[in-house]
Amino acid sequence: MTQLIKIGNTLVLTSAKAGRLLAAPGDANDFLGDAWAHEADMLAIPVERLGPDFLDLSTRVAGEVFQKFVNYHMRCAIVGDIQEKLDGSKALTDFVRETNKGNAIWFVPDFDTLRFRLERTAAA
Repeated sequence: MTQLIKIGNTLVLTSAKAGRLLAAPGDANDFLGDAWAHEADMLAIPVERLGPDFLDLSTRVAGEVFQKFVNYHMRCAIVGDIQEKLDGSKALTDFVRETNKGNAIWFVPDFDTLRFRLERTAAA
């Protein structure tokens, strides 16, 4: 179930674990449309909604999707355990580390971590 949750000053649209996959750059439009319809500031997308090749950086899907989110000023958090993928890819590990330093795209292991980061950001 999709939910709109306010954390600090941020309206977060949390996507359900089941639903259409974010598997190609064009799929980002559906997520953006939902966020805009709910007047959300941020998307929280469970890893279960990522296409099978999304985290394979050689496909360029993640980069193109995230660039679209950034271009349209929609913050995004990928929520869930991606440790197995990180263990298999230094490039992905570096990518996640760098995106997590910013404020536009985050990878977090669970929703509690997302809530903590947003609350900490709001308090700063």
